[in-house]
Amino acid sequence: MIYLLEDDDSIRKLVIYALESQGFNAVGYAEPNAFWDGIAEAVPDLLLLDIMLPGEDGISILKKLRRDARTRDLPVIMLTAKNTEFERVEGLDSGADDYISKPFGMMELIARIRAVLRRFEKKDEFREYRVGPLYLCPDRHEIKVGDEHIDLTYKEFSLLCLFCENRGLVLTRSQLMDKVWGLEAEHENRTLDVHIRTLRSKLKDAGAYIETVRGIGYRMIGDRK
Repeated sequence: MIYLLEDDDSIRKLVIYALESQGFNAVGYAEPNAFWDGIAEAVPDLLLLDIMLPGEDGISILKKLRRDARTRDLPVIMLTAKNTEFERVEGLDSGADDYISKPFGMMELIARIRAVLRRFEKKDEFREYRVGPLYLCPDRHEIKVGDEHIDLTYKEFSLLCLFCENRGLVLTRSQLMDKVWGLEAEHENRTLDVHIRTLRSKLKDAGAYIETVRGIGYRMIGDRK
């Protein structure tokens, strides 16, 4: 099930029609109150969320979703007419999984939805990672360094999961931006570097295991001498 929160009637009807024609079940909401009523009954598989809405903006809605345990991991794609770097970074840093600017093609939207859903497919195995003093359990959203529990933002947590899942492998800047910030992320801005620096600081001694590969990207190494 996909929810769409979009106050423009023509866009909402067109997107719902396109989703249903591709085999998705979809429900459209014109305003936030109706959306909150809907999500109280059932959490969807993905949310398409406009930023400019009557009564409550999309960024505020996204932040509320990320604070709620029921919807913390709900995949969200932002739909908006705003296209400045500030708006993109604000949405992505608030926990959006992808961002698409209006006007957009329906096939591109469907492709992005499928890409995000693939990233969030449920895995049967119970995942745990240990790197030096670091312990990570993505399924429980638990991070510890030694005996200390560590709090990370949504994007920091996503980066750490990628590093642990690909320990020893170099992840390029483009790979990290695409996987964590989505297809429309700017590969040359400094968002990634700022997040890596903050992540290292929060991980304390374990932050040293995230190694910069100059001119290419980053990797998590297995052991430090």
